[in-house]
Amino acid sequence: MNEFFIHQRIESVWRTESAKIIASISRMVRDISIAEDVAQDTLIIALERWPVCGIPDNPDAWLMTVAKRKAIDLLRRKKRLDQKYEQMVYEMNIHYEPDLADDIDEDIEDNLLRLIFMTCHPVLSKNARVALTLRLVGGLTTEEIANAFLVPEPTIAQRIVRAKRTLAAANVPFEVPHKRAYAERLSSVLEVIYLMFNEGYSASSGDNLIRMNLCNEALRMGRVLADLILIEPEVYGLVALMEIQVSRFKARTNTEGEIILLLDQNRSLWNQEHIGRGVVSLKKAEDVGGTLGMYALQASIAACHAIADTPEKTNWERISALYEALSEISPSPVVELNRAVAISMVYGPMAGLEIVDSLLLAPALKNYHLLPSVKGNFLLKLGRKREALEEFQRAALLTQNVQEQKFLLKQAKDCMK
Repeated sequence: MNEFFIHQRIESVWRTESAKIIASISRMVRDISIAEDVAQDTLIIALERWPVCGIPDNPDAWLMTVAKRKAIDLLRRKKRLDQKYEQMVYEMNIHYEPDLADDIDEDIEDNLLRLIFMTCHPVLSKNARVALTLRLVGGLTTEEIANAFLVPEPTIAQRIVRAKRTLAAANVPFEVPHKRAYAERLSSVLEVIYLMFNEGYSASSGDNLIRMNLCNEALRMGRVLADLILIEPEVYGLVALMEIQVSRFKARTNTEGEIILLLDQNRSLWNQEHIGRGVVSLKKAEDVGGTLGMYALQASIAACHAIADTPEKTNWERISALYEALSEISPSPVVELNRAVAISMVYGPMAGLEIVDSLLLAPALKNYHLLPSVKGNFLLKLGRKREALEEFQRAALLTQNVQEQKFLLKQAKDCMK
């Protein structure tokens, strides 16, 4: 078999299986750093053996078994096993013959859920949670994470190292939290995935509007979480939101990477498969019952756009009502800014402008480029071109994304016609 193909196959298997391996080893050794080292050693063994011996019939079981053997050897060398060692080996059904065992006697999904809750623990900063989750759960290298966020690789490496030390110092247990802490911890997990997706969906800096690798990784993690947690509406809501947003990727930019606004997009380019999956996930969130949370409400808003064949068929009244509901459970200036856009589509630009003007002194929006951008659009619709020009120029100065800056400067230039 071609060696290049084998290495591609190893990379593919590793990307999907590394989190499960790290999760299982973490449960054994109770240390994420040691678990990651064991996992990396296992990958090296695969890279050495598979090109020579061929890819195993069950590569994921092969990797898991090798990793477990290495972990047990490590525990034995460090004398961390007591008289229960033989019982543990028996319970895990690991045999010390030359042939690797195919059957893994444990709940892999339960371990993976523990790992996700651990890497997203609130004791870590948001940046640390995202970096550590991408590294251990997503299987991305530090270089890939650094490239995704456009920061130096040493910065990401240090962030991950500090995160591991913080978890160890705080003695964070490798477990799914108990009922009292469950809601807060799940909220932290969802927030990490949401932050990851948003950075990919509309990059805060750099030459490109979209960073597909971050969006795809966030969506993959969301789907994994939805398979692991079956009765949480917000998990389904977040997956629905991401599925529907991803559906518009091909229509959001032209061949030069320039921005195309939602109402100007070619809707035939929208991916109906993603939209269908998003609608199904949203229905699951609704079927669970109770009041829809912030992610499900945002997914409902996205669905209003997704099911409209043309911009004119968009149900802006419903979108306005959904933003109103969102502002009640998750009030923020950003939500109000989005509500202003919806209100303007129902009652006209002056109604939207009144809401925007009430947000001008909000500290959270002081350097938020979309505030002057939205205001500029309202002013332009009202025929106040000179004022609109100033707002678009202000917005262009605030953004660090090249494509957004080009788009805003073009809008400013159009105001001079």
